[in-house]
Amino acid sequence: MNGQLRSEIQHGLAVAIILKKDQKSGRLTFGVVQDILTSAPRHTRGIKVRLSDGRVGRVQGLAADFPSVAAGD
Repeated sequence: MNGQLRSEIQHGLAVAIILKKDQKSGRLTFGVVQDILTSAPRHTRGIKVRLSDGRVGRVQGLAADFPSVAAGD
């Protein structure tokens, strides 16, 4: 999953996102989807979501797709 299709994103899904402030560095943030903010069925830079902690960013993939980053290695 690359985060570009709205149909692949569901509430409660653990995802990796890029926050607006981290777009240049590519730093990933991990969390659980609370709200899906993009209304279009597809977005080339990733579907915009709000995480359960309130942060907003574009989905880059499932958190499980980035195990070493998510674990803090």
